[in-house]
Amino acid sequence: MGAAAKVLIWLLMTIFWALIGIGLPIIIPEKIDNRRLIQAMLALTAFFCYTFWLCTYLMQLNPLIAPEIKVDVAWAIVKEWQS
Repeated sequence: MGAAAKVLIWLLMTIFWALIGIGLPIIIPEKIDNRRLIQAMLALTAFFCYTFWLCTYLMQLNPLIAPEIKVDVAWAIVKEWQS
């Protein structure tokens, strides 16, 4: 995946959660009794979901632990896939 694709994914997810966290609380009707509570819930939900997504996405870009494979398994894979 190229750098442009990574930036595009990050930008789309940022816009998506910004719309939920900023856009939805604005359109809550004033007639609702618990308007402020609903606005706070939407904003906090968007913030924490975005934070969770961002941490997960960044950890996948540079993993700390790589998968380990034994030498004999690697040779078996090479032998099978070349045929």
